[in-house]
Amino acid sequence: MSGAPLQAIATALQRERKRTGLSLAEVARRAGVAKSTLSSLEAGNGNPSVETLWALSTALDVPFAHLVQPPVPRVQVIRAGEGPGVFSERSDYLATLLAACPPNARRDIYLITAQPGEPREADPHATGVVEHVVLSAGRALVGLTGEPVELEPGDYISYPGDLPHIFKALVPDCTAVLISEHT
Repeated sequence: MSGAPLQAIATALQRERKRTGLSLAEVARRAGVAKSTLSSLEAGNGNPSVETLWALSTALDVPFAHLVQPPVPRVQVIRAGEGPGVFSERSDYLATLLAACPPNARRDIYLITAQPGEPREADPHATGVVEHVVLSAGRALVGLTGEPVELEPGDYISYPGDLPHIFKALVPDCTAVLISEHT
């Protein structure tokens, strides 16, 4: 399984920070990360967690996928266990980007794999984000923090991603498809 696409992240962070006209220190402050962490990521170093990248995408006001998507060929196949993945620092949770939003479209698609243990507790994303999840295998608690819903294979849930939310695997080897919709 591949890790975070460091060069794509470095290029995207530099591009988006320049687009906003914000300094390294200001983006780091808004994201709640150390300036040295952001500097290291912009240099293509480190091992960023999904939490760090979400915080940076929110600070830069871009979809998460804009920070991790490498250049996409015209025809793209991502085999199971491949693709740009980003791990959580707090739980056994991996988000693998399957398809980023093309220009003027407003959705990203991820394959989620998760194991029992600490849940993936997500801070609110940008205003207007809606997440859609279809559980593929296993059982999981998914949805808004404080009122998650237990899902089984084939179940679907939609919830506001701009509110705190959670994904907690209840059995080993949970997989799900997550679509992040941006308005």
